Amino acid sequence: MNDDLPDGLMVADGDARVITFNAAAERMTGISGAEALGRDFRDVLPLHDAEGRDWWKCLAPYDGLATRTRHPERSLFLPGGCELLVTAAYRRDRDGRVRRFTVCLRDAVQRARQERDRADLVSTVAHELRSPLTSVKGFTATLLAKWARFNDDQKLVMLETVNADADRVTRLITELLDVSRIDSGRLEMRRQVVDLVEETRKVIAGRVAAGEPEDRFRFEVRGELPEMWLDPDKVGQILGNLVENAVRHGAGTVTIVVEPDAHEEGAAVSVRDEGEGIPPEAVQRVFRQFWRGPGGNRRGGTGLGLYIVKGLVEAHGGTITVRRAPGGGAEFRFTMPAGAPDYAS
Repeated sequence: MNDDLPDGLMVADGDARVITFNAAAERMTGISGAEALGRDFRDVLPLHDAEGRDWWKCLAPYDGLATRTRHPERSLFLPGGCELLVTAAYRRDRDGRVRRFTVCLRDAVQRARQERDRADLVSTVAHELRSPLTSVKGFTATLLAKWARFNDDQKLVMLETVNADADRVTRLITELLDVSRIDSGRLEMRRQVVDLVEETRKVIAGRVAAGEPEDRFRFEVRGELPEMWLDPDKVGQILGNLVENAVRHGAGTVTIVVEPDAHEEGAAVSVRDEGEGIPPEAVQRVFRQFWRGPGGNRRGGTGLGLYIVKGLVEAHGGTITVRRAPGGGAEFRFTMPAGAPDYAS
């Protein structure tokens, strides 16, 4: 059973002899279980801190305070330089003597990769925020200092720019909150009966009202859909992001098709454009955070939209894929399961 654990596990008895050394510990340390069992754990796992000090001498697991129950995670090193993230816990008898000393090991490489990803996230967000905030600050300061020098048309242009950049900051913050909820599994679903056809029409009408020509869009409904219990706000967000993506990065007519899925157990929605499409080698990266298409145009959005779409679709129990559209552009297709949730029965 211990060999099924993803983390390395070493357990020593009251005499400091190793009684458990699982497969993950073998893989991380290069020490076989047969070689480790029965030996003093300090010889099996000679860990040192970043200053080169013998960690077990500093810790004194069997001779230290009898009130200790565990040690928080710490970065330690094997003699060959392999870095491990180490935690430890004690099991004591009524007199406080150590009966079991358990050491848990984790690979530091994965943690370092996660920390780099977080650093990249912070760097990207800072970059995305700097430009609109600089614009807002600059135009606001200029208007306050030289209001009388500008005519009404000039003031209007400046205020419209400030308003657009403030919307951009608000949109980025909203997207970051969505990403946080998706990553932490804290998305709240407020399901109710949703008419996917009507929701799609609303999204198209919104694009037309925002200035897009009506003939830019073609909407097709194929077949009768089952009853769909979905979160209407999130469905609108999914459709809005996919249509915006097609308008912004695609070309030609944007076609939206709503139909029963292949097994008629839900609905499928396809959003197609007639642009250059997505290179085959990039298909696997499309739904990652901060992915941008060929050219990496930073004016084309934050690069979070498709990541959020995938998270929202999967939160409904659906799936989303991307492929080459019949017209040569990109086709994003997502499915949603039918049926009411348990509480609606």
